[in-house]
Amino acid sequence: MTKKEQSQKEIMSELLQKTPQVPEIDQVVEGTVISSDRGKIYIDLSPFGTGIIYGREYLSARDILKNVNPGDSISAKIIDVNKDNGYFELSLREARQALIWNEIDEAMAKKKVLELPIKEANKGGLMVEWQGIVGFLPASQLSHEHYPKVEGGDKDQIFMELKKLIGQKLPMIIIASDPKEQKLIFSEKGITSDEKEELVTSYNVGDILEGEITGATDFGVFVKIAENLEGLVHISEMDWALVDDPKSKFKVGDKVRVKVIEVKNGKISLSIKALTEDPWKDAAEKYKKGTKVDAVIIKYNKHGALASIEEGVAGLVHMSDFGSPEKLREALELGRSYPFVITTFEPDSHKMALQYTELKKKEE
Repeated sequence: MTKKEQSQKEIMSELLQKTPQVPEIDQVVEGTVISSDRGKIYIDLSPFGTGIIYGREYLSARDILKNVNPGDSISAKIIDVNKDNGYFELSLREARQALIWNEIDEAMAKKKVLELPIKEANKGGLMVEWQGIVGFLPASQLSHEHYPKVEGGDKDQIFMELKKLIGQKLPMIIIASDPKEQKLIFSEKGITSDEKEELVTSYNVGDILEGEITGATDFGVFVKIAENLEGLVHISEMDWALVDDPKSKFKVGDKVRVKVIEVKNGKISLSIKALTEDPWKDAAEKYKKGTKVDAVIIKYNKHGALASIEEGVAGLVHMSDFGSPEKLREALELGRSYPFVITTFEPDSHKMALQYTELKKKEE
C-alpha cells in the first residue's frame, strides 16, 4: 500500500468515526418536538429523520405530552421503524423506564444508600418502592437490629414482626436488578450510621464481653453487647461439639460470655466456644493415626457420617467405604457406638477420619 493509499484510508476511517451512527431499536434518543396533531407527536431526529409517538404509546404518556410544545427537547426510546413512511416509532414510557434502570444500575454500582419507606410485608420479607419500581427486601438481608428475633422461628410470628416495620424508613442499598423481569432486590446489611460505626470500632479482636441473647436463628444467635449494638455468634462458634439447632441451645434473655473474633464492615463477630478449653488439645495427647476407638454416630452428611470419640472431638466416616448413603445408614445408626480405627488425625486443624473396623473384617 502506497503512502497516498494509506493516507486516504486513514481519512476515510476518521470520517466514519465522526459520522453519527443511525439509531437502532431499543436505543434512547433525544430530539426536538416539531408538532403535535390529534394524538401524535412528531420529533426531529436530525440527521436521521423524524420520530413519532402515537397510539398506545401516546395514550400511556398523554399526561406528560399535553404539556409538551414545539421546540421542546424530549428523550424517547425507539421501538420500531415504520417502513411505509420512514418514521421512527418512539416510546416516552419505555425511555423513562430505560433511564430509571440506568439510574438503578448506577446506584447499585456505587452502593448508594437509599432511605426508603416499607410499603408491605410478607412471610419472606418487605416490599419497598424506588423510582416507581417495586422492590423486595428479603428478611435475610435485614440488619441485626431489624431482623425478626422469634423464639422457635415460627413463620407466622416472624410475619407479625415484619409487619411492625411497615411505614418505617430504613437505609438500604440495591444488590440485584433485572429490568426484563422488573425485579429489584435491596439489602440493609452492611449499612451503619456514623455513631454505630464509631461504637463498633471501639471493640478489638480478643475482647471478652458479657452479653444477652436477643435472638436465635438457624445460623447462630445474636448477642447484645451494648445499647443498640449486637454481634453474631455463628453456629460454628457456639460450641466445640456439634450444634444442630441454635434455638434449642440458647433462649432469648440468656446471659453469655463472648469473645470478639472479628470486627469488619461495621459488624462484630463473636465466639462462645473460644472461652472454653479446646478439646482437641487434650485429644492430641491421647490419639494418633492407627488408634482404635469407640465412637458415637452423631450426624449424617453428604460425605458420610460424623462420629464423636469424645465431647467436641468428631471425625468423618466416609461414605465411599460403604458404597452408598443407604448402606452407610443401615450399618451405622444415629446415637449408637461402634468400633473404629483413626485413619487421619490432625488436631491442629480439627480434622479426623475414621474407618469402621467391622466393615474391614467383613472385607477380609
